[in-house]
Amino acid sequence: MNFASILDLVSRTAEATILVLATLFPIVNPIGSAAVFLSMVDSLDSTLQKHLVSRITFYSFCLLVVSMIVGGKILSFFGISLYAVQIGGGLVVASSGWQLLTKDGQKDRPATPNPEEVLAQAFFPYTLPITVGPGSISVAIALGAHLPSQLRAPSFFSPMVLIASILGSALVCAIVYICYRWARNAARMLGGTGTVVLMRLSSFILFCIGVQILATGLRSFIHTIHLH
Repeated sequence: MNFASILDLVSRTAEATILVLATLFPIVNPIGSAAVFLSMVDSLDSTLQKHLVSRITFYSFCLLVVSMIVGGKILSFFGISLYAVQIGGGLVVASSGWQLLTKDGQKDRPATPNPEEVLAQAFFPYTLPITVGPGSISVAIALGAHLPSQLRAPSFFSPMVLIASILGSALVCAIVYICYRWARNAARMLGGTGTVVLMRLSSFILFCIGVQILATGLRSFIHTIHLH
């Protein structure tokens, strides 16, 4: 393999990595999710929050990469369609957004959170569906199907495809870590009123995202019925 071929492989891998980052970032929405996350953990001390954020980041990375690699195959194995994931996930996301939107922060805030119980919730609900929801999973599955052709590779397990998927997901999750880790600092800069407004707005956006995902799944389901 000559230098030109190596340079072409590196270039295509870099482009695919940027594609993964650019595609996942808007749907994962680390900035908006950080405001929702903060509204759920504002009673935690900074040390516990740091441990929780580390777990969320790790789980998010694993969930995105696994969805890209075998997400479609897992759905096929269990006979689950993508629209079913969207409908079920949309309901969960919308429900989470509604609870955050309507809850009274002062009444719902525990005095002394149990660290073990908090960390046990790192995957659900903090990672799924708050950080990596059904929309992100659907996009990741679509990326897994698209990347091999993008890189002209025989399968997803080709080195270039794996490198692009892992690097792109790692960059997204690094941004998630930064946004979640320093969400409290950003809240101090916004002040009390600004933080409350941002949290309520983010909760409403989360609710709307859930409704949108649900509507997309229902539309796909209705379209499938019409085809049959």
